[in-house]
Amino acid sequence: MLDRFGRIISYLRVSVTDRCNLRCRYCMPEDGVKLLNHDDVLSFEDIADFVKAAAGMGITRVRLTGGEPLVRKGVVNLVSMVSNIDGITDLALTTNGILLANFAEDLACAGLSRVNISIDSMESARYKEITRGGDINAVIAGIDAAENAGLGPIKLNCVTGEHSKASDEISVKKFGARRGFEVRTIRMMDFASGSFSVVEGGTGGDCKCCNRLRLSSDGHIRPCLFSDISLDVRKLGAKEAIRQAVLQKPQSGGPCQHNWMHGIGG
Repeated sequence: MLDRFGRIISYLRVSVTDRCNLRCRYCMPEDGVKLLNHDDVLSFEDIADFVKAAAGMGITRVRLTGGEPLVRKGVVNLVSMVSNIDGITDLALTTNGILLANFAEDLACAGLSRVNISIDSMESARYKEITRGGDINAVIAGIDAAENAGLGPIKLNCVTGEHSKASDEISVKKFGARRGFEVRTIRMMDFASGSFSVVEGGTGGDCKCCNRLRLSSDGHIRPCLFSDISLDVRKLGAKEAIRQAVLQKPQSGGPCQHNWMHGIGG
């Protein structure tokens, strides 16, 4: 699929839930957010059908996100469903890693290719402070399990901004270098002002080569993270929603009022 600016659209990010087991300072208020009603969340069958339609139109890469995707019951079954769709050549998952040790082997057996793990400091007290209660040891256990299960190359996502210190980013980069993992530094974003930057070590935020569409857990497809354009998949049907999303994909991101990181998955 080509958009109006000649970009090949081949990558779909799917948020499977808006729920999360952490309350990271840059993502959620301490007391959480109003969650979607169960009936508003796409079923696994709905997601698989959408991905099948997307694959038929040129999508080859899929990433499962959240919230935290591993808190959704039965997510391994979804991985199996998506991994068996013709045309999908790469299936990845972004996780905070807290539950990954329990799931890594099953995810690999179900067809998951690789994982990105969000981690903003390697120092235990700082990690707990940033995530409001997270256990860095659980994340490290998850990383070890993912490596043993062959879910690589493992990449680490480190968000920096007002919540962070220089030592946080340094500690993650040192850990990544020691273990042979890529580290991607993501500068904190602001939807209201349209403030974002290119991910260090990646291509996220580089509008001129953006190849992404995003499906939220409530069944809306978004052609751009920094845009209020949102198309209801249930009303339009998968193929028409995808077609319109590609046609309406903006040349670059800007200020928006109706997006939320915990529900779109970044």
